[in-house]
Amino acid sequence: QVQLVESGGGSVQAGGSLRVSCAASGRRFSRYGLGWFRQGPGLEREFVGGISWSDGTYFADSVKGRFTISRDNAKNTVYLQMNSLKPEDTAVYYCAARLDGDYGTRSSEYDYWGQGIQVTVSS
Repeated sequence: QVQLVESGGGSVQAGGSLRVSCAASGRRFSRYGLGWFRQGPGLEREFVGGISWSDGTYFADSVKGRFTISRDNAKNTVYLQMNSLKPEDTAVYYCAARLDGDYGTRSSEYDYWGQGIQVTVSS
């Protein structure tokens, strides 16, 4: 069983930056593939970005060039750095882990999920 706990959300003005963290349990964190998803008000959950066990990353077009993902295997933590934030980035952000080490764009590809954390961007 892998537990994921997000932290660092909050409110920020448009154009600002925010970093969200996700701490994971488990001794094989370095082998996990990790993803970030979000769900805005009245919207379906959507893929934001992912990082593989070998540090390969992939991002949705809507955040490419503004968001980055990194991982610290010593701390069992993955980070989502969000820059140039827009009001449309307002959502609950979720981190997810998959045991095969890859990343994917579909929710069904992930084995474990965090509880989510609110990010609000005001104009």
